[in-house]
Amino acid sequence: MREILPALSRWYASGEPFGLATVVAVTRSAPRGPGAAMAVGPGDEVVGSVSGGCVEGAVFDLAKEVVETGKAQLHTFGYSDEDAFAVGLTCGGEITLLVRPVSAVTDPVFGEVAASVAAHRPVVVATVTDGPARRGAALAVWPDTVSGSLGTSGLDVAVTADARGELAQGATGLRHYGPRGERREDDVTVFLQSFVPPPRMLVFGAIDFAAAVARIGVFLGYRVTVCDARPAFADPRRFPAAAEVVVDWPHRYLRGTGTDERTVMCVLTHDPKFDVPLLEVALRSPAAYIGVMGSRRTHEERLARLRETGLGEAELARLRSPIGLDLGARTPEEVAVSIAAEIVALRWGGTGAPLADTAGAIHRPRPKSV
Repeated sequence: MREILPALSRWYASGEPFGLATVVAVTRSAPRGPGAAMAVGPGDEVVGSVSGGCVEGAVFDLAKEVVETGKAQLHTFGYSDEDAFAVGLTCGGEITLLVRPVSAVTDPVFGEVAASVAAHRPVVVATVTDGPARRGAALAVWPDTVSGSLGTSGLDVAVTADARGELAQGATGLRHYGPRGERREDDVTVFLQSFVPPPRMLVFGAIDFAAAVARIGVFLGYRVTVCDARPAFADPRRFPAAAEVVVDWPHRYLRGTGTDERTVMCVLTHDPKFDVPLLEVALRSPAAYIGVMGSRRTHEERLARLRETGLGEAELARLRSPIGLDLGARTPEEVAVSIAAEIVALRWGGTGAPLADTAGAIHRPRPKSV
């Protein structure tokens, strides 16, 4: 949704209704997770994807239909081998989509939500997918306020409480309630979609490799900061993809900036006077990934220096060094791909091995929030 929001905001502001399809549930090897979205707007313009191409043609027709009827629909697509031309997921999974019309009339909170997402203000959108409540009814929940309604005050109160819990975790999924918010009933199904600020990627060392890492970090959805103590190198013109370029000693900057369990750090300074004090701070932070550039010999020397600072073996075990997966990378762009691959593998619990050499499910449950 975040990726297609500019187009949706433009359509909404113009007053033109559009059809929005959102993945609300998946099973087995589905290609896109809950929250993936596709929309069909004025002039049959299409943005987004819900399946990587398997069912988009059918979803296009559904989106146009809900705009014409003004009524939301719930559809499930799975694998079909009875007819080679049947609409279905070739991967063998199953996705359930909520397809609904969006306009100032059908969804009066959409504009507020879009503005919050664009401003990186956390918000949860709760949308009725099934049950006696009106399908497609939406309630927007912020940490300190709400907007909209799902139909009854009891349902709104129950969903608001759960939405704020989901927002704290950045979680998205289905919840079940009674018509008036009863906890022990499951007549009404509500999809809670969290929009939290994008995770941070901190790149230390304003070198050529950093420019490539910044570009791929933005591609993966991170808000990228490049930091270096040398003003001649930390020039914003050299890192146009980065959200910010900071001139400061890396360890001092890290001490004064916010990190969480989704933050990733790429240390490319390749200099002990920068690396050691920085890593002393980084390895005591909650960051999900801390990768450091350098040879194997440099890594061993760095570990010895870090032990002298008082870091324990459990903290040192968090260090990804040498940084990246073994892809045989040489150029800055290739190295950036190897770093990105390691981050993705850590995020989803992947092995980094060729899929052709593995067995079992291709898509795994998320073990970490990287």
